[in-house]
Amino acid sequence: MSRGPFDGVMVVDVTRVLAGPFCTMLLAELGARVIKVENPDGGDDSRHFEPFFQDTSAYFSSLNRGKESIALNLKDEQDCDIFLSLIRRADVLVENYRPGTLDRLGLGYHRLQQENGRLIYAAISGFGQTGPWKHKPAYDLIVQALSGLMSITGLPSGPPTKTGTSIGDITGGLFAAIGISAALYHRQSTGRGMLVDVSMLDGQIAILESAVMRYAATGQIPGPIGNRHPSIAPFELYQTSDQPIVIAAGNDTLFSRLCEVLGRERWANDPRFATNRDRVQNADALKTELESVLRSRSCSEWLSLLESAGIPCSPVHNVAQACEHPQVQARNMIVRAGDLRIAGNPIKFSAFDDPPTRKPAPKLDEDGPRIRAELSGDGV
Repeated sequence: MSRGPFDGVMVVDVTRVLAGPFCTMLLAELGARVIKVENPDGGDDSRHFEPFFQDTSAYFSSLNRGKESIALNLKDEQDCDIFLSLIRRADVLVENYRPGTLDRLGLGYHRLQQENGRLIYAAISGFGQTGPWKHKPAYDLIVQALSGLMSITGLPSGPPTKTGTSIGDITGGLFAAIGISAALYHRQSTGRGMLVDVSMLDGQIAILESAVMRYAATGQIPGPIGNRHPSIAPFELYQTSDQPIVIAAGNDTLFSRLCEVLGRERWANDPRFATNRDRVQNADALKTELESVLRSRSCSEWLSLLESAGIPCSPVHNVAQACEHPQVQARNMIVRAGDLRIAGNPIKFSAFDDPPTRKPAPKLDEDGPRIRAELSGDGV
């Protein structure tokens, strides 16, 4: 039975930590065979990251499920021969070293293209393969800061703030997976591979979304606005009698309906709030008015009333509540890799199953003997 749309695609994964492994994990989720090549001396750095679950890094396990592992020292001639034999059979290679690292080992893009002209070589790095900063080291925090993302995150009175997840790494992995998918499609008609060059900084600029648009349109530099939307109101966090609630009335019709639920129909014709533009310009006054009513009842009471009226709203969940939410459970978004519960695959296909379990992440060199035997026919 086919495992997914990339069934039959072989990926050689020489990535480590987060951006690269997230990309190759997605490819594995889509059915590709992913062979993770690791340094024999300890393997992927993230194998040693906290927290540990059953003596294995949960960090590593969550990003490397469904893969195979072979330990190769790419500075060793014999191991390099095995690596090149893998490349000759591979469809994709993914690496997230600093630009030039594999070139210095004689294993860069142009060298590997000579071995396999159909190879798609995906390189994820902090700043890309070109430009004056291409050789600089980068971590998620660096690109969040450099891109301007931290300057628009947080409360207006607070310091620049990173996001709650490593979005610089994750978007790098996502954009790489998209690029690889496009390159595989292009190869169907040309028969040729290519270099896919993904920069984490580029990814952060790409997802700045309305911030770039607002700067370009007005010349004003956006700053942090907390939980508020820059272009829509009411669209933020509000306090009830016990817990905060998120309300997103994204148009005039929803706002009128919200006014009815709150028993303040007159607000729909109030000059301060009559149109979305008015509401955005008077967002502070609008929040004061809304909370004067919302504080009269509990979050759960308001959720019931607002949902009945078809107004988008939500409580603010912690991670445990989110994981156990019936919608998350119904979508199979918490699965098991061995005994470890991990996030599932958000891409659902009508043609393929989405099983509740995944193959656990491999131990270092767990599949090495079998892969070496498989390649023995190539003279290695």
